[in-house]
Amino acid sequence: MKLKTKKAAAKRFKFTGTGKVKFKRTNKRHNMGNKSSARKLKLRGPGILFDGDIKHIEKCLPYGSV
Repeated sequence: MKLKTKKAAAKRFKFTGTGKVKFKRTNKRHNMGNKSSARKLKLRGPGILFDGDIKHIEKCLPYGSV
């Protein structure tokens, strides 16, 4: 039986070549003028999920990211 991909997770997470999980940082959509330059700099790159959270995402994305 085929497993279904959780589409909400597929839109938010991507697997790297080494098996880590990337995600886009929050708080970077609007009201950017109120945030400090240092805060905006930290929000710039992708985040990497911790190992404990990766297991849950792997269940949501059984075939890797779509």
